[in-house]
Amino acid sequence: MFHPRRSLTIISIAAVILVSTASSVTPQGHPTPTPIVPRPSPNAPNPNYPPGLQGPEQTSPDPKKMNRQNQAEIKADVEKLYELIGELKEEVERSDANSTLSVGVVKKAHQIEKLAKQVKDRAKG
Repeated sequence: MFHPRRSLTIISIAAVILVSTASSVTPQGHPTPTPIVPRPSPNAPNPNYPPGLQGPEQTSPDPKKMNRQNQAEIKADVEKLYELIGELKEEVERSDANSTLSVGVVKKAHQIEKLAKQVKDRAKG
């Protein structure tokens, strides 16, 4: 039996499907690409957070305190350097000028050189 209502419903459904598929296809027959939406970086701060809730604020160390501490360390290193140089001088004076230097003298000279470099680097800042 022929039912006009059913055929009308089937035709209208077919028309909706045809129109919806035709709108996503370009005239050349290629489907239209979906736009790519960039995602925000996970490391970017969230603008929805109130100020101050994005983590602790970084505070820089007090430069005057650092300078005083640095000067105290330089002073202590220079005093140690002065003692080592005195010891090296005594060892060189006790050794024979015609013989080679002892291993202890070479080690002390190396220690003095290393400490002097530390003082120099600290003085630069």
